[in-house]
Amino acid sequence: MIHVGLVINPTAGRGRGTQAGRQVHELLRARGHKVEDLSASTLAQATDQARAAAVQGLDALVVVGGDGMVHLGVNVVAGTGLPLGIVAAGTGNDIARTLGLPRGDAEASVAAVEHGLLDGPRRVDAVRVGSPVHAAHEWYLGVLSCGFDAAINARANEMTWPKGSGRYVRALAAELGRFRPYGYRVTLDDSVWESAGTLVAVANIPWIGGGLKIAPDAVIDDGLLDVVVAGPFTKPGVVKIFPGIYQGKHVGHPAVDIVRSRSVLIEPLPDLGPVPPVAFADGERIGPLPLRVTVDPGALSVLC
Repeated sequence: MIHVGLVINPTAGRGRGTQAGRQVHELLRARGHKVEDLSASTLAQATDQARAAAVQGLDALVVVGGDGMVHLGVNVVAGTGLPLGIVAAGTGNDIARTLGLPRGDAEASVAAVEHGLLDGPRRVDAVRVGSPVHAAHEWYLGVLSCGFDAAINARANEMTWPKGSGRYVRALAAELGRFRPYGYRVTLDDSVWESAGTLVAVANIPWIGGGLKIAPDAVIDDGLLDVVVAGPFTKPGVVKIFPGIYQGKHVGHPAVDIVRSRSVLIEPLPDLGPVPPVAFADGERIGPLPLRVTVDPGALSVLC
């Protein structure tokens, strides 16, 4: 009997998380697995319960929700060898899209989990991020952002209307009025970028924000990070380039560069502009700069 820990976000997918989680629970039990529901009223409590269960002995951890729930799962199992199953029931699902996993289909998602349990998990890269002066770190799987897109993310998280991607468009309009290019120093493996800038994103996958193709050539298991830096756009310039990010068209702009690196140190440079916004990764708040970001090849086992 396989012992599966299950964590459900009931608010994912505009409230569809509860239904999807119940269906996943029933399907896994019907297939003969022991299922332990580790869900809680807060993400912090659910994380604590999942970590405790992992220490006591699980064969797999399965999360039901969007990229935020994947972020929770990654921070429980990365570097441990315990495999992670993903049931994508959120509105963005950028990580599931990258992995080729079903989205919005609980039955197909359980089939993918079982395939991984029987045939073995896929090893992918995970990314460590933390203060450069402390050893403590957090993990992420998708994209870390600490530019105008992070400011939009923070504003969108404060909004209750509209749901889905429309909230980000509304947040963009709200943030644009006070936007000024930020000051950055970005230290890569082989170079340093110092500039006033609009955006710095450190990508392990191509997509962010529910389909924005921020790093079109990013690969989740190549042992490298795709670091996207964008110079000082004007407000009209931001409005003009933003829609093209959905197709990755921004990469052709002369003010946008993408550099591959195994590690990145991102620092504020106040002489060149305002302090950049607090960083987000997988849509979750990470913290203020400076931050060191390092890819850990093959650190995560995914059931797919």
